[in-house]
Amino acid sequence: MEASTSEGVSETTDPLGAERAELRALAGKPVGTRLRGYLRLLGPGYMQSAMTLGGGTASSALFAGATFGYGLLWVAPVAMAMGVCMLAAVSYQALTSDERPWRAMHEHAGPVFAWAWALGALVSSVIWQFPQYALASAVLVDLGDAIGQPGIPPGGAGLGVLAWALGVSTLYGRSPRWVRVYERTLQVMVWAIVLCFGWVVVQTGVRDWGALAAGFLAFDVPGEVHGIAGVTLVLSGLSAAVGVNMVFLYPYSLRTRGWGREHRELARVDLGLAMFLPYVLAVSLVIIATANTIHLDPQYAGMKLSPVEASRVLAHGVGPIAGRVVFNLGILGMALSSITLQMLTCGFVACEIFGWETGGARYRMATWLPVPGVLGSVYWSDIAVWVAVPTNIVCGLFLPLAYVGFLVLQRSSAYLGDERPSGVGGRLWWLAMLAITVFLGGFLGWYAIQNAPRFLQAVTA
Repeated sequence: MEASTSEGVSETTDPLGAERAELRALAGKPVGTRLRGYLRLLGPGYMQSAMTLGGGTASSALFAGATFGYGLLWVAPVAMAMGVCMLAAVSYQALTSDERPWRAMHEHAGPVFAWAWALGALVSSVIWQFPQYALASAVLVDLGDAIGQPGIPPGGAGLGVLAWALGVSTLYGRSPRWVRVYERTLQVMVWAIVLCFGWVVVQTGVRDWGALAAGFLAFDVPGEVHGIAGVTLVLSGLSAAVGVNMVFLYPYSLRTRGWGREHRELARVDLGLAMFLPYVLAVSLVIIATANTIHLDPQYAGMKLSPVEASRVLAHGVGPIAGRVVFNLGILGMALSSITLQMLTCGFVACEIFGWETGGARYRMATWLPVPGVLGSVYWSDIAVWVAVPTNIVCGLFLPLAYVGFLVLQRSSAYLGDERPSGVGGRLWWLAMLAITVFLGGFLGWYAIQNAPRFLQAVTA
């Protein structure tokens, strides 16, 4: 009988033989030639991009642009650069060792970090479903109103989103071909999100190019405006860029894709072109669009901002129907992509904890763990997107512990053997990972302690 791995890839066959042969042919070629070849092979990075382009990112970007104009444009590229540094290490480890990532962390870094990583990914994926469904149902209701179909019930919209999510999530893990289909679906969604917000920015225009450039380069943390502190949105943006559930999903998406040692350079390019680039473009475009409209609206008052209100303000500058439709479609794409990927994360966590096979019936059932989040479409349908800002920060508290585990693995000879990163480059890489971990852990911990009462008030208001 043919043996198979937990990732659903046969050990006695190579479903990616042509891809591996192409990578071997590209090895040693000039950088430009390799990059052109890699463009045809991108995939797992789009899953990460689609997952992070969700409700948390949308809310942080909406409030950043509405409250501070172009001033916080620098947050998205900085946050994602830190995420790429850490995920590059995760990919190197997962593609170098044949050990399952969670069990490797449990054995070589310690059970505390392994369980914090798994449970943090599970809890944050379930928690995030509620605001994602609230966001998706709200924009679906507004889309219906914009195109002349008013009266769509939020609960009904939420059930429609749930049906779509269940259908799409079942594509993943059935076979290497269906994994690729799923990745292509997300790739289309990611660039559709970018195009939607790009169109809105073109229609609203840019009033001050100097201020826009300064927003990317100033690295300024503004004070409080309309009851919203700049430091809160900075930290929310840092937490939204890379979440602990993304970090759990990533190595398993690589292994399910069938990638191995020869894919390590491709994985780094994939993170840059399929995750970093579309994420920064999408977030920047949302900030610019809201800075061009809501920021200049004297009626904007702070935390009480919903995506529906944002789309209607944008409509004044873009068009009464087109502006609402295109902006809402972009927000809807962000919510839909994140919902399905958070479901996959729950499935992977359950498979690791219980030793189940990925792609089997029990894995499918585990992906349904976040389904109660559909209630967010009913109970949070009218809530301001501000609730996602503290949710970003609370879920971000799980991340530093997982990062410590990867720091240990990056220097573990027992885990990586002779391929442990060494020399000046390896040490600098590890020091960069350490600095990111200390910064995020200290910043998140300090801020959460200082603002716990405000978090509770925002979530329960």
